[in-house]
Amino acid sequence: MSSKFYCKYCGIGFPSVFALVHARCAKQGGGANHVLYEGSEKSKYTCKYCGLQFPTIFAMVNARCLKSPSKGGHEPAL
Repeated sequence: MSSKFYCKYCGIGFPSVFALVHARCAKQGGGANHVLYEGSEKSKYTCKYCGLQFPTIFAMVNARCLKSPSKGGHEPAL
Protein backbone atom coordinates (compact mmCIF):
# COMPACT_ATOMS: atom_id res chain seq x y z
CA MET A 1 0.00 0.00 0.00
CA SER A 2 1.53 3.33 -1.00
CA SER A 3 1.49 5.92 1.75
CA LYS A 4 -0.79 8.88 1.28
CA PHE A 5 -1.42 11.72 3.67
CA TYR A 6 -5.04 12.77 4.17
CA CYS A 7 -6.76 15.98 5.22
CA LYS A 8 -8.95 15.36 8.27
CA TYR A 9 -11.53 17.91 7.07
CA CYS A 10 -12.01 17.05 3.37
CA GLY A 11 -10.46 13.57 3.05
CA ILE A 12 -8.32 14.37 0.00
CA GLY A 13 -5.05 12.42 -0.15
CA PHE A 14 -1.63 13.87 -0.97
CA PRO A 15 1.74 12.22 -1.74
CA SER A 16 3.52 14.17 1.04
CA VAL A 17 2.76 16.11 4.22
CA PHE A 18 4.39 19.15 2.61
CA ALA A 19 1.97 19.08 -0.32
CA LEU A 20 -1.01 18.61 2.01
CA VAL A 21 -0.29 21.47 4.43
CA HIS A 22 0.60 23.92 1.66
CA ALA A 23 -2.67 23.53 -0.27
CA ARG A 24 -5.99 25.25 0.44
CA CYS A 25 -8.86 23.18 1.84
CA ALA A 26 -12.35 23.92 0.50
CA LYS A 27 -13.94 22.55 3.71
CA GLN A 28 -12.05 25.03 5.90
CA GLY A 29 -13.48 28.52 6.14
CA GLY A 30 -11.37 31.56 5.45
CA GLY A 31 -9.06 29.95 2.91
CA ALA A 32 -7.18 27.86 5.46
CA ASN A 33 -4.89 25.03 4.41
CA HIS A 34 -5.49 21.30 4.78
CA VAL A 35 -4.89 19.70 8.19
CA LEU A 36 -3.14 16.33 8.46
CA TYR A 37 -5.16 13.33 9.66
CA GLU A 38 -2.70 11.85 12.14
CA GLY A 39 -4.05 8.30 12.20
CA SER A 40 -2.85 5.43 10.04
CA GLU A 41 -4.36 4.19 6.76
CA LYS A 42 -7.10 1.65 7.51
CA SER A 43 -9.56 -0.53 5.65
CA LYS A 44 -12.41 1.22 7.55
CA TYR A 45 -12.60 4.56 9.38
CA THR A 46 -14.81 5.12 12.43
CA CYS A 47 -16.49 8.42 13.29
CA LYS A 48 -15.40 9.64 16.72
CA TYR A 49 -18.86 11.10 17.40
CA CYS A 50 -21.32 8.40 16.34
CA GLY A 51 -19.28 5.24 15.67
CA LEU A 52 -20.39 4.73 12.05
CA GLN A 53 -17.77 3.16 9.80
CA PHE A 54 -16.77 4.28 6.30
CA PRO A 55 -14.44 2.80 3.64
CA THR A 56 -12.53 6.10 3.16
CA ILE A 57 -11.92 9.35 5.04
CA PHE A 58 -13.35 11.18 2.01
CA ALA A 59 -16.67 9.30 2.28
CA MET A 60 -16.75 9.92 6.03
CA VAL A 61 -16.15 13.66 6.12
CA ASN A 62 -18.55 14.32 3.25
CA ALA A 63 -21.49 12.72 5.08
CA ARG A 64 -23.44 14.60 7.75
CA CYS A 65 -23.10 13.47 11.39
CA LEU A 66 -26.07 14.28 13.62
CA LYS A 67 -23.98 13.66 16.76
CA SER A 68 -21.24 16.09 15.74
CA PRO A 69 -21.15 19.19 17.99
CA SER A 70 -21.40 21.43 14.90
CA LYS A 71 -23.83 19.08 13.07
CA GLY A 72 -21.28 19.03 10.26
CA GLY A 73 -19.40 16.08 8.80
CA HIS A 74 -18.18 13.01 10.60
CA GLU A 75 -14.67 13.19 12.04
CA PRO A 76 -12.33 10.18 11.99
CA ALA A 77 -11.22 8.70 15.29
CA LEU A 78 -7.50 8.02 15.52
